[in-house]
Amino acid sequence: MRFGIDLPPQIKVFGAFFVYSFCMGSIFPRLPDIQEAMQVGEGALGLALIGSACGTLISLTFAGHFVERIGYRRVLLFAIPLLSALYALASWAQTPLAFFLLLVPVGLTIGAIEIIINVEADRVEHAIGRRIMSRAHAFWSLGFFAAGIVGSFIAQAGLEVHFHLMLMIPVVILATLLLLGRFQPAPHRAGGSDEEPPRFARPTLPIMALVGVCLSAMLMEGAGIDWSAIYMRNLFDAEPFFAGLAVATVAGSQGVARFFADSFVERLSPVVVARVLLTLLGIGVLLAFFASAAWVAYLGFALIGVGSSALFPLAMSAAAQQTDRPASVNVAALAQFSFTAFLLGPPLLGYIAEHFGIQWVFGVGIPLVLLGFFTAPTLGRKTLAHEVTP
Repeated sequence: MRFGIDLPPQIKVFGAFFVYSFCMGSIFPRLPDIQEAMQVGEGALGLALIGSACGTLISLTFAGHFVERIGYRRVLLFAIPLLSALYALASWAQTPLAFFLLLVPVGLTIGAIEIIINVEADRVEHAIGRRIMSRAHAFWSLGFFAAGIVGSFIAQAGLEVHFHLMLMIPVVILATLLLLGRFQPAPHRAGGSDEEPPRFARPTLPIMALVGVCLSAMLMEGAGIDWSAIYMRNLFDAEPFFAGLAVATVAGSQGVARFFADSFVERLSPVVVARVLLTLLGIGVLLAFFASAAWVAYLGFALIGVGSSALFPLAMSAAAQQTDRPASVNVAALAQFSFTAFLLGPPLLGYIAEHFGIQWVFGVGIPLVLLGFFTAPTLGRKTLAHEVTP
């Protein structure tokens, strides 16, 4: 059965990233409400959020064979609406333990979707001969931005968080059917290895260096998504709309930067682009850490979004270009370690926020930005072997 809009392969990839992130991003502007409903501190909330991280890491490790056997199309069309429903269910949790347990299946679903959309972006990129990885992640950020704006208005209107997330389920179903109803997986990369990657991809020294490049971006992006709304509420007594707007600021600025990042990489080099982004990320972190007014904090969040925009996509492309092992193994190794920082880091920062102050959620990113500067040369200077005009 076929339904929805017939779109070019790269537009379908962009649509998948957007709908998935819109679904995923709906809960984050409402974290202050969830925290208040459970009447817990940042530390307990952070530990509860690890539930999704645990599920995602399990899924990234074991779900690859499952999604290959079931089929990318079937899994994607089912998993995205399921994710929306699971988030709505988790929002009913009354205790951190219940929230943790309900977020584990959320993470399992996220991992399966991540495998499909990132592999699909890589295959389509190879097939059409143009970089689309950063632009695909731009649509992920724009989906988060849209969810942040919608969530901010709904929070300001006073609608309870679980009813808000239940209303998102039919919206996500409709968007999935319209944009992905005619989705068909792209062919495997020509000359690629058919060998199934190991459950745990052992990192090599070049892969660990690539982790160093994007570690600050992954951690600060996650911190901006998880903690910026609570940061604005705690430090500046922001109303629900302006607290949620902080999440949208991080995601929106990140999305705009990612949309144009590929052309800059082609024109300059991955190393130059990475160091510019790390500079902006460092400035954003310092502004968020020392902010004495709300507008300074929003500016910091915007720079964090821009600075974190393309570092992970650049590292993923560099990992795929390594020749020591099959590309899938190197990509899996980078993804496993980077997602550990993205998913486990920000929740654990809740302990720091509770005991040292919410601004330290961003302060810990300063040394990681310096690490990125030193490891940036491992990105290399390669571009795609051929270019095809759209």
